[in-house]
Amino acid sequence: MADQAGTGVTGADFPYAPPGWTPVSARASADAEGVELRDEHWEVIRALQEYFGKNPRIGFKPRECTDALNEKFHARGGLKYLYTLFPGGPVAQGCRLAGIPMPAGSTDQGFGSVQ
Repeated sequence: MADQAGTGVTGADFPYAPPGWTPVSARASADAEGVELRDEHWEVIRALQEYFGKNPRIGFKPRECTDALNEKFHARGGLKYLYTLFPGGPVAQGCRLAGIPMPAGSTDQGFGSVQ
């Protein structure tokens, strides 16, 4: 699939993307939230989609997702790094941009969300 609207990425770059999600839709959502998507953002979006694609459990806990992201990006600073990319919360805002449903409670201040 060709690059969509100058995103620099293609739908083929996201094998775990939910049906109907495209890089263009992610960019539109990011623009609406004031986030300029860079390679680092796409990497987190890809990681979230993969995590949800491999863990499609009902009753998924936001803390599990937070821990998985923290571990995956630990070498770059973990959650502190992720908040620089997604100031609205790496789970809540990241899930919105990845086109996946936010886990119940992911907008709870205690689970690392500010929106």
